[in-house]
Amino acid sequence: MVKPELLGLRGLCQNQRFSVIVLIVNEALKSVCLYNGTVLTGFAAMDRCAVLLEDGLVSDVFSQKRFEQRRFEPSVYVMDVGGAYIAPGFIDTHIHGIGGYGTEDAGNAADGSGGAEAVLAMSRFLAQIGVTAFNPTLYPSEPEHMLRAVREIASAIGREEGARIMGLHLEGPFLSPARLGVQKADTVRPVDIPLMERLWEAAGGHIVNMTVAPELKGMRELALFCIKKGIVLQAGHTDAKYENMVEGMQAGILHSTHLFNAMSKLDHRNPNAVGAILIHPEMSCEIIADGFHVHPDLFKLLLRDKPIDKIVLVTDGLKPTDQTAGDLFANQEEVRFHDGAFHRVSDDVIAGSGLTMIRGIRNLVASGFSLEDAVKTASFNPAQVMRYVRQGAIIPGRLADITVFDRNFDIRLVMVGGKIVKNL
Repeated sequence: MVKPELLGLRGLCQNQRFSVIVLIVNEALKSVCLYNGTVLTGFAAMDRCAVLLEDGLVSDVFSQKRFEQRRFEPSVYVMDVGGAYIAPGFIDTHIHGIGGYGTEDAGNAADGSGGAEAVLAMSRFLAQIGVTAFNPTLYPSEPEHMLRAVREIASAIGREEGARIMGLHLEGPFLSPARLGVQKADTVRPVDIPLMERLWEAAGGHIVNMTVAPELKGMRELALFCIKKGIVLQAGHTDAKYENMVEGMQAGILHSTHLFNAMSKLDHRNPNAVGAILIHPEMSCEIIADGFHVHPDLFKLLLRDKPIDKIVLVTDGLKPTDQTAGDLFANQEEVRFHDGAFHRVSDDVIAGSGLTMIRGIRNLVASGFSLEDAVKTASFNPAQVMRYVRQGAIIPGRLADITVFDRNFDIRLVMVGGKIVKNL
């Protein structure tokens, strides 16, 4: 058990399920061993195992028997997780906001601080619910406003206290006006390479992924620009025909945004966007597993037809997700939550999800995914798709981004780079 006097702890207690520690500071924590848990490595589940974390990295993974035979230096703090699951930290690559903080706060404040403050607050909030890394996702807006927003949010990178801000996800502006979803018609536009260059410069090179409609004129030129910059392109908010999707794949658009939602539907005469994503194993896809955006039985189709490593769980969460007080707004429009999703008050159009990653994992398990595969969609898979080579798995040399949760899917412990950011 961790020595509380060395950690600056206020109290220490235990229950039958988990060692409960109230943490104040943990700068003294250089090495931690989590034991008596099931380790979900990113590849498989390993029962009754331990994980050694040193200097912000995963150092070793070993069995309970080896743990009991091992002798640790006094500087190693040993923690019994009471049979809980030790998983790679969750990575949400498509999220607009949570807890009353959102990326739409960017670009509005006179002093240019609104976006950075909002995303830093998202970072702190997300760390409490098991997310150790995220891509703050921006709605499209008028170009000058969007440039300010991109600049503000990028300025927060490296200053976060919770989940890592990996870089920006631009959900537009090069989208189909026929598949807007909740996007505003006056914010989407034809492909504009000079604007894309300005967005890249405003972000300081911190654009990780971008949702585009493959059928738009000039998309190949845009795709080639983005590939040179290392931007992962996603087909979404698209009215593409099957041949448009295949052309997009040839140009490097190999990921897709919220499969089944805001895209051309499967048809027996033209597979369209949905069909192309299902047909081609090379295409990876986001899924929103809230039970509303996608019928739970369709996850059985995905399990049968898509390689498991091509399925990426996202929340597409909105600013009012888990907000506990005040009026609810998303993308500057009032919303209310009913029937499993947020809806605009003005016309009852679906505004987006109120999902969290741990709830999504629980829903996938209820729909037939094994627990290890469900966790893989939330950790290893997004890391692979986004090319985060140091995250997403519990293997030696990877970052010590760890989420521990119990059999009830309650988050018990979260570590980012070996630092404890949540501990109950």
